[in-house]
Amino acid sequence: MACNTSLTSILKSCDNNVGGLTSFYIAPSEFVSASTVTAGEVTAITMSGASTFVEFQFNKNSASYTEEAAIDLTNGSTYYTETVTLTIPRRDVDKRNAIALIAAGQRDLKIIVKDGNGIYWFVGYANSANLTALAEGSGAAKADGSKYTLTFVAEEPELMYTVDSAIIAAII
Repeated sequence: MACNTSLTSILKSCDNNVGGLTSFYIAPSEFVSASTVTAGEVTAITMSGASTFVEFQFNKNSASYTEEAAIDLTNGSTYYTETVTLTIPRRDVDKRNAIALIAAGQRDLKIIVKDGNGIYWFVGYANSANLTALAEGSGAAKADGSKYTLTFVAEEPELMYTVDSAIIAAII
């Protein structure tokens, strides 16, 4: 089957481009009952019951995401691996218990992150994300502190969707 879509240009931007994440929101997949995507942007999310996305807070310069394409020309397959790494400082029982809830049963998760440019991105939109690695501990020096480092991975059929910032307040 031939691709019947025309290409569009990508022009050089004069806007500032900042890396890193500034916000991280997470919900079990079953809490997201419906959503609407228009032209690559999530414009509506309906949560089941009174459930919401919850925020995981972290220090500046300690969270990131990547999105890598796996393109196999022989098989004609393409998918995208979305990876979010989040370091939460200072280990304690409340953080331990919150992490245990998202790790339990290798739970399917929906994640929204806000990048340094102020853009919200939906991780795991179609197939959900999972916590795939957890490192916890303390550094050797006092300045190292203690921390949890969480890695979430989603394998998706399309590039990440942006999320309309106007709908964020209603789901957190």
